[in-house]
Amino acid sequence: MTMIIDAKGKIDYNKLSKAAQILREGGLVAFPTETVYGLGANALLKEAVDKIFVAKGRPQDNPLIVHISSKEMLDMCAKVTDERVYKLIEKFWPGPLTIVLPKKGCIPDNVTAGLSTVGIRMPNNKIALELIELAGVPVAAPSANVSGKPSPTEAQHVIEDLFGKVDVIVDGGKCSFGLESTVIDLSTSKPYILRPGAVPFSLLKEILENIEYDPSILTGNILSAPKAPGMKYRHYAPDAKMIVVKGKIHKRIDKINEIKKDLEIKGYKVGILCFYETSHNFESQYKLILGSVFDYEECGRNLFSLLRKFNQLGVDYIICEWGEFGVEYLALENRLFKASANNVIEVL
Repeated sequence: MTMIIDAKGKIDYNKLSKAAQILREGGLVAFPTETVYGLGANALLKEAVDKIFVAKGRPQDNPLIVHISSKEMLDMCAKVTDERVYKLIEKFWPGPLTIVLPKKGCIPDNVTAGLSTVGIRMPNNKIALELIELAGVPVAAPSANVSGKPSPTEAQHVIEDLFGKVDVIVDGGKCSFGLESTVIDLSTSKPYILRPGAVPFSLLKEILENIEYDPSILTGNILSAPKAPGMKYRHYAPDAKMIVVKGKIHKRIDKINEIKKDLEIKGYKVGILCFYETSHNFESQYKLILGSVFDYEECGRNLFSLLRKFNQLGVDYIICEWGEFGVEYLALENRLFKASANNVIEVL
């Protein structure tokens, strides 16, 4: 039976200490972070980490991110010889930035999918930091959902996917960001963004002048073993088939309504995912609002919960509108395109 701990108000340290003990001794604990809920296991115990892959149905060649609560844990897990690392953690930790570094021998190969590198971050969430600190060990944690499905941004999502498969779920309310961390590779001299996320390119550029996006983000082609989660497999997918229509505002509106009409004639139940500013152009009882087109953070917070809402509505198709936006929107675009298995129609 899965134990649920309500930590939305004042933290009950007796209960959180119990969860930390379970974590330390090899159990699975789902917990909130500022990005999404994580499914945690003791990163030093191979057998504990194996349980993550079983609970999620996650492929073994998909590496995990290690969550820490102190710089001492960073030194325990990774070899840090690059001054750029210290500049980044001073500015962004605790926070939604994962740094890929050469790993140390205490990290089992199943954490890193057999690679010599490990992704590490310090979450900016009091419950997560307290849990890791009480456990006294680094915590390997992917998102706390069935592999491939929309990431969980509140405890109810975790309950829907993993109740009975994990030992503890810590309910800390809704996640503040709603999109996963940005992942950057500093294991080589040339820095790359492996996964766009909550920390935007522009802020990273201030410290890493020569940073670039990994080519796979732009092409979708993985030429080698992925160094970070979210690079290789279809992720974030709702139950329905998803179509992203990208283009200038009037063209995408017309195209969405055209596709919707054709699908409804065939008897399909069609959902629409759109912005506040354009929502009046779509008539549907299954219309959900992503947020304001001018607020990518709001849209990011809402995305995964809305994809799960479409699951509850039982739609057959989801048509999502998208436009030509700046680099700040790349993390959101990345999640939308992956959720649709790159089923993108461009009407530029």
